[in-house]
Amino acid sequence: MDPSVMTAAVAAAALVVRVAVLEWRTPGRGVREWAFARDGRAVALGGAAALCLGAAGWPVAGAPALAWAALAGVLVAYVTHRRPPEDPED
Repeated sequence: MDPSVMTAAVAAAALVVRVAVLEWRTPGRGVREWAFARDGRAVALGGAAALCLGAAGWPVAGAPALAWAALAGVLVAYVTHRRPPEDPED
């Protein structure tokens, strides 16, 4: 396995372990942390980011770029979901 892919897998595993520890400390917190997966806007933006990064990275790095693109897409979806909605009156 390419070391770059292994690094992306370790980063993803660290995120999963983080959620598991949060769930262990506060029951129900893990479900709230993964709520972004049910947010259509967050999933669409994360998917678009993953698609763009994967398309740009494939010619340069090949298959390892897809692992990083997927991880980046998940992080974009997570951050998009946690961001408070903008106030239209500002």
